[in-house]
Amino acid sequence: MTGALLIRNAEINGFGRRDLLISAGRIAAIGSGLRAGNVEEIDAEGGALLPGLHDHHIHLLALAAEAESLSLGPAASLSTAQFTALLVDAATRSGPEGWVRVTNYDESFAGLLDRWRIDAIIPDRPVRIQHRTGALWVLNSRGLLEILAAGSDAIPDCVERNAAGELTGRIWRGDIWLRERLPIRPPNLRDVGAALCRSGITAVTDTSASTTQVQANLLATAVRSGALPQRLTLMSAGPLDATEDSAYRVGAVKFLLDDADLPDIEEVCAKVGDARRQGRAVAFHCVTTTQLAFVLAVFGTTGAEPGDRIEHGAVILAETIAELARLGVTIVTQPGFVHGRGNRYLREMEPQELSSAWRCGSLLRAGVPVLAGSDAPYGSPDPWRGMASAVTRRTASGAEFGADERITPARALRLYSGGKKLAVGQRADLCLLPLPIRLALSRLPENLVAATIIGGRIVYRVED
Repeated sequence: MTGALLIRNAEINGFGRRDLLISAGRIAAIGSGLRAGNVEEIDAEGGALLPGLHDHHIHLLALAAEAESLSLGPAASLSTAQFTALLVDAATRSGPEGWVRVTNYDESFAGLLDRWRIDAIIPDRPVRIQHRTGALWVLNSRGLLEILAAGSDAIPDCVERNAAGELTGRIWRGDIWLRERLPIRPPNLRDVGAALCRSGITAVTDTSASTTQVQANLLATAVRSGALPQRLTLMSAGPLDATEDSAYRVGAVKFLLDDADLPDIEEVCAKVGDARRQGRAVAFHCVTTTQLAFVLAVFGTTGAEPGDRIEHGAVILAETIAELARLGVTIVTQPGFVHGRGNRYLREMEPQELSSAWRCGSLLRAGVPVLAGSDAPYGSPDPWRGMASAVTRRTASGAEFGADERITPARALRLYSGGKKLAVGQRADLCLLPLPIRLALSRLPENLVAATIIGGRIVYRVED
């Protein structure tokens, strides 16, 4: 619904049983006993009315594609035989033709795949399997043949060859090249938008470095149609044009880093300068201590500016925290990974890495700005699960994971809400809970959202 809206008897900014009036998509008044003409009303019955939640790190097109794929995770543990059976079943269920798409593969299932190993399972259908990190796709021979036939340009370095010069089927950080050669299918973003609304999410930042103007236009179309109601910010590694209707906001320039192939630091510093001249912040994918050292060296040369971000910050040594605080760069973490992937981290990471992994509380105590996102589809898009993980710091099996990094439920909520107080004049992007905030947060990870409002329009409401 659009137009004016009056929400009565809500807990607002810590004060119970107040009213909030929305007009023209913004908060027009907050008080007690507010009166309005013939407008729609919601009785909050004492429930908390919050600023809408923001997923600060998500991959929308990949999340939409996930619904049409076989997802193996992110917390799955499979034997080789189980993986093989699931792959065969996925091929059977998807029909006799077209691609078989698999996500969240982990080498613990059946080792590092190549095209010959997939051929031994499915030789007659094109197959592409994505590693859980999102950095690698592996194609079988049929799939590789179709991709190569779709273009006549030279095969890029992202397409791996073995020592004999044969293509292995592995494509590293080649999403843009791969996407340009795949059959075009409009993504189903309506289901994604609806699911985010059910969780109280009113804004998202898509952090995909592979976003080009083509993908930006697809997402803008979904916003305009209402399929994706959330306010949208887009990152990209290259240029993006803004839209006249503000269907999305152009966000930071994204830099992907890999330990084995770090770029020239002077070249990166020059690209940071280019981003500044475009009026864009910069964001660095950073999951290792080597990558963090590189990022700090870059910021040591260029300086950090408001809006600059470190994505993930998966391993942050204690001696670097003071420098991060001095720079003021924001760490955008994924607290849900502690629950979803924590058991694997406990098995595989070295003790020094574990003590520095997926920090949250120590960063906040040191004054480092911290926001949270899901990294969906590589993690659960449910922010309430992410909050619970930040509070408990326990894995799916219940094991402790960095207990010193725990934060309070209220602080966990601020990772997603920004800690803003509702005020007159703000855009009416709101999340209504059926309980006062203290009671609602005591029930994490339960999603209790009763209504989600974006720009004064109810985009989700639990029916009585």
